[in-house]
Amino acid sequence: MNYIRSIKLEKLTKELGYTAKIPAVKSLATAGELAFNSPVTYFVGENGTGKSTLLEAIAVKYGFNAEGGSLNFSFATKETHSPLYSAVKLVRGIERPRTGFFLRAESFYNAASYIDTLGSTILDAYGGVSLHEQSHGESFFSLVMNRFKGHGLYILDEPEAALSPSRQMSLLVRINELAEQESQFIIATHSPIVLAYPGSVIYELTEDGINRTEYKNTEIYSVMKVFMDSPERMIDHLFEKE
Repeated sequence: MNYIRSIKLEKLTKELGYTAKIPAVKSLATAGELAFNSPVTYFVGENGTGKSTLLEAIAVKYGFNAEGGSLNFSFATKETHSPLYSAVKLVRGIERPRTGFFLRAESFYNAASYIDTLGSTILDAYGGVSLHEQSHGESFFSLVMNRFKGHGLYILDEPEAALSPSRQMSLLVRINELAEQESQFIIATHSPIVLAYPGSVIYELTEDGINRTEYKNTEIYSVMKVFMDSPERMIDHLFEKE
């Protein structure tokens, strides 16, 4: 079940500011659309290529709070989201999700603080314990295990940020469980573990734009494989004196 079937970008204008200069954004403006024809879609690429900016634009356009949360969240500690959402056009599915969540690592603290203000009934949906009373990783995982349900739309920005490798594998299991319950995920990640969901759509953002690719062809996978195959050799290369 895909609640967002594809995204398009209207004409770039000066009102979009710096985002109009990002190669991936310019590429999207000329590419026609990006199709989301799998329950799980990924954005990958180096820092600065526009992954989080594009993900944020999709989330805000759909109606999520810019700092994260469900479709009902309404708070702002600082207005920092880009104007790109105003140029994004979403092609929505026939059905609407029953629930959803926009998880962004950089402002998760703010979202957790807002949840604490909503009362015990709402807190029960997050496991019954304040997310601030758990470790960063535990709070992330508690959110995914308790708040995420079937028939949901989940937009995740670097969910691996607080998770150990074993927890990242557990996240994959949870993603699969929810995908089988007609949920959709759109994820920006740097983790080759989180990226490993079979049958997913992977878009790699580079200085040349946006290209669809396969798991083992991503830079994330290639770099990690080279390192793990021979960490000593890689360390020697990295520390090599000129």
